[in-house]
Amino acid sequence: MSRRARKTAPATAGAARCTVYACRGCCCGTAKIPGIDHAAQLAGLRRALDGIAQVRVTDCLDTCEQANVIVVQPSAEGRKKGGRPVWLGLVNDPDATDDITTWIEAGGPGLADPPGILDLYTFRPSRRVQAELHDT
Repeated sequence: MSRRARKTAPATAGAARCTVYACRGCCCGTAKIPGIDHAAQLAGLRRALDGIAQVRVTDCLDTCEQANVIVVQPSAEGRKKGGRPVWLGLVNDPDATDDITTWIEAGGPGLADPPGILDLYTFRPSRRVQAELHDT
């Protein structure tokens, strides 16, 4: 379907969906993290989550030791049910990206339990770093 043929989503549609932030700053998404096709990873996220979640690219999240970083913000409904942003680091394997998209397709934070394997990728950044993403 071409972009022109797609229906325009209502202004509130973003709040009804998860938002996925893919860090593409100084380390994430660069040759500093070898062995992964970073452009393909981002394209795959966008393709798999089209119409399900917003996928946004963000500059450096200041968690370089965890590169590649993906943050999954819950939908409005997920937040009402207790979902909070989930920070995933070292997402350098296509299988991890697939596990993330499967979880988001099921509802994401607050609505669906993540696959157990994602526990290996979950980390908690400093409050300062978390606040900076919230302000974007």
